[in-house]
Amino acid sequence: MTPLLRRRPQWERSDWGRLGASVASGLLLAAAFPPLDLGPLALVALVPLLWAWRDATPRRAALYGFAFGVAFFGCLLSWIWNFGAIAFVPLVLTVAAYPAGAGALVAVFARARLRSPLLTAAVWLLFEQLRGRFPFGGLAWGEAGAALHDLPVARALASWGGVALVTFLVVVFNGFVVDGIVAARSRSWNVVATAAVGLAGVVALTGFGYAFRFEPTEQGDPLRVATIQGNDQNRDINAREEYLRVVVESHFRLAEQRLEGDYDLIVFPESALRGDPSEDGDLRDRVVDLAAEHDATMLVNSRVPAPGGRDYNTNFVFDPDGDHQGTYIKQHLVPFGEYVPFREQLSFLGPLEQAYNYAPGPGRRLFDVSGRRMATIICFESAFGPLVRDFVRDGAEFVVVSTNNRSFRRSANSAQHLALTQMRAAETGRPFIQASISGISGVIDPDGDVHDTTDLFEHAVVTAEITPTTGQTPYVRYGEWVTWACGLALIGLALFARLRSSGAARG
Repeated sequence: MTPLLRRRPQWERSDWGRLGASVASGLLLAAAFPPLDLGPLALVALVPLLWAWRDATPRRAALYGFAFGVAFFGCLLSWIWNFGAIAFVPLVLTVAAYPAGAGALVAVFARARLRSPLLTAAVWLLFEQLRGRFPFGGLAWGEAGAALHDLPVARALASWGGVALVTFLVVVFNGFVVDGIVAARSRSWNVVATAAVGLAGVVALTGFGYAFRFEPTEQGDPLRVATIQGNDQNRDINAREEYLRVVVESHFRLAEQRLEGDYDLIVFPESALRGDPSEDGDLRDRVVDLAAEHDATMLVNSRVPAPGGRDYNTNFVFDPDGDHQGTYIKQHLVPFGEYVPFREQLSFLGPLEQAYNYAPGPGRRLFDVSGRRMATIICFESAFGPLVRDFVRDGAEFVVVSTNNRSFRRSANSAQHLALTQMRAAETGRPFIQASISGISGVIDPDGDVHDTTDLFEHAVVTAEITPTTGQTPYVRYGEWVTWACGLALIGLALFARLRSSGAARG
């Protein structure tokens, strides 16, 4: 019988078991993230999926990976339901394709008699990093390593190689657990010993990374900062007049009522204003009067017109004397949220008309706050380690994340967002200020510990002292070296497998 006429393997009861295991794995990994936030669960959450991939055909392994992805991202991104099924279903199905691809490639290597937890972790990381870049700039939300955002040892590893290094070791750990369990059941004690050595190696490497973690250099006196969280409306506010009356006014009122004394920096977060304060004289007067009263640099955000009938999502910085220091315009926009790819071709989809039509900004910009260099990023951008790393390489000594998570209501989105900022702080060794219009706001120190957080949808003012830092973590200095190493290793293994199969054929 020729290969073309060979019958496809029939679906058996064991396949249903593996499919169920894959779904269970996705649910377990989702539980490692907020709202349940059972971070250490990530160290075993992938065990059912990796077991399902063992000895599976590439097609079946892809199916198991896809089932995992639907379960995982369906739970993790459940807050997308606020925009309806037209947003939720395509997004989940798209991102679920990445673990499907990882499963298929792991199975291809296994057929070439190449199997190892290290190899599986390299494949997993490659597809996870691809998801964070493609298509439309990618979606980095849900990197496996970010589940350990509350563990200092994991954050220390992130300073060495970013979240990518944490993800790699999480998958390796799961892989050795699977090897040990399978080998123990078949009484292959030499394999059990190998798995035990592998697990011990991961633990030892983690301990080494923590013991010799990067210690940033604190420079100068602390800065006194304040962020204004002025939206307590757990509902949509779309009319311009109502927004101006309810939200914009509440920010100024909170600042007037609760701020006392001098500050180095006062932050009005994303969407706190409407209009261009560099052009609108009345609005500018209110901002600079507040700056003068507290001798503070003012960071405010507003939507302003851009060429071609589009808008810019813009952070404005004003000096204490009222001078307009400059602007930062959001570079990495949310596809189908802040802009619509192929908008004209998709015009028949009515709900997409509600999406903003933003234009990306021209590039990075740093600002001076009491002689220290500040970077500002806007909302979704904090999910992308390479983008934040570039600001720190430019010389940023602290970072402000200006965000508006109001549309996601009382979901896990805000807690997940704060967790990502923890990892960005640990990666770069910089203090971060998360300034949210409706919560969660907070201050994150250079080790990734969170302080002074607020609740969702409450009027709140966060005041704190932060000490800017200098120096470059290994991740800032060397970038995505883990991803590059994994990619090169997989290319080398693929060439090795090809040469070995060619040699066997000639023999």
